[in-house]
Amino acid sequence: MNEEYDLIVLGTGLTECILSGIMSVKGKKVLHMDRNSYYGAESASITPLEELYKRFKLPGKPPESLGKGRDWNVDLIPKFLMANGQLVSMLLLAQVTRYLEFKVVEGSFVYKGGKVYKVPCTETEALSSNLMGLLEKRRFRGFLQFIAHFDECNPKTKQDVDPIKTTMRDLYKKFGLSREVQEFTGHALALYRTDEYLDRSCIETINKIKLYTESLARYGKSPYLYPLYGLGELPQGFARLSAIYGGTYMLNKPIEEIVMENGKVVGVRSEGELARCKQLICDPSYYMDGVEKTGQVIRAICILSHPINNTGNVDSCQIIIPQEQLSRKHDIYICMISFAHNVAAKGKYVAIVSTTVETSKPEEEIQVPLKLLEPIEQKFISISDMYKPTDMGTDSKIFISCSYDATTHFETTCDDIKSIYKRMMGVDLDLAEIERTRPDIVGDV
Repeated sequence: MNEEYDLIVLGTGLTECILSGIMSVKGKKVLHMDRNSYYGAESASITPLEELYKRFKLPGKPPESLGKGRDWNVDLIPKFLMANGQLVSMLLLAQVTRYLEFKVVEGSFVYKGGKVYKVPCTETEALSSNLMGLLEKRRFRGFLQFIAHFDECNPKTKQDVDPIKTTMRDLYKKFGLSREVQEFTGHALALYRTDEYLDRSCIETINKIKLYTESLARYGKSPYLYPLYGLGELPQGFARLSAIYGGTYMLNKPIEEIVMENGKVVGVRSEGELARCKQLICDPSYYMDGVEKTGQVIRAICILSHPINNTGNVDSCQIIIPQEQLSRKHDIYICMISFAHNVAAKGKYVAIVSTTVETSKPEEEIQVPLKLLEPIEQKFISISDMYKPTDMGTDSKIFISCSYDATTHFETTCDDIKSIYKRMMGVDLDLAEIERTRPDIVGDV
């Protein structure tokens, strides 16, 4: 370990592992360390089930009714992949998909007035949805047709809409969409967490809805994908990519000190040894002096013996509860996966509720979504602080990732990866640079 590296990475969360892989592909000499004995850091998948009980300090052992402990791989942070999103592009170009297998998430739903409805995102679904009245259905269908055909380079598709000057609020008004239709469009299709987007340029929302509909078009049932055996497989896939290009990985390594000279990182000390570096990437927990708290996220991992009611008995789904439905400032999300994804024992389901904390009684904030999941066999609740960097790395050469937010997709994570890359390299990340040209060391032809 007493060597000099171009880059040291601390923490094996997905953000850190993707950047480690990218930098290794670009020819950087990378050392990647984690204080934990497993990959994933905050975004790990915990197995066996007994380990989850220990982590959340639950007394005793899991009951026999929950099956074998080794049948469980439970995500600490619930996320799905948009089928046409940035992370899937990274996985394909880097050929990390050869280490992973995915299933399409079976359904995408939205909560309204105490009930759960399928999210309508095609013209056919718009006309048959129970979310809207007849006139609203026709208006929404016209809106979806406009989005589908919109092309910034073709004036004929714009219908007098300026993609920059026209706000999303104005675009909704143009199509006569009611407040309730705007709500599920902005939160369940464009996947915004708040309503701040309404007064921004409409092109941002148009592109987000296009991402949703194009992702849906790839596989049908929903726009989301999920890896078999849990999300912990994702960072491991990118770690393997880094290793193929010469990256060095060390787990279970206590980090004693980030060594600085004249305000700039020069190395990391661990177990009496010093590894020197020119740049450092880490999650907030490794360099708290360079971050500020931005809020908290509450997550409730719930073990069920049944699919969620009113979802058509699907084995996986997402439910979004828009903020206004519960007089909140942030949406609430429910992700459900099951034994069909090799993350639970036969006949069992894992539903995870997550949202941004708004009060001093966060558990009370998620009572409505928890009722949707009843009966619940076991529940694990965590409240995590969220951080963002205050030190952008310009002088210190320390580049800190943001904490994972409450959303159930990886688009914000990918935005963070691109931001860190630009701060490190001075140029935008070109995904084509991730394209892998080197085979696996063993077993590849």
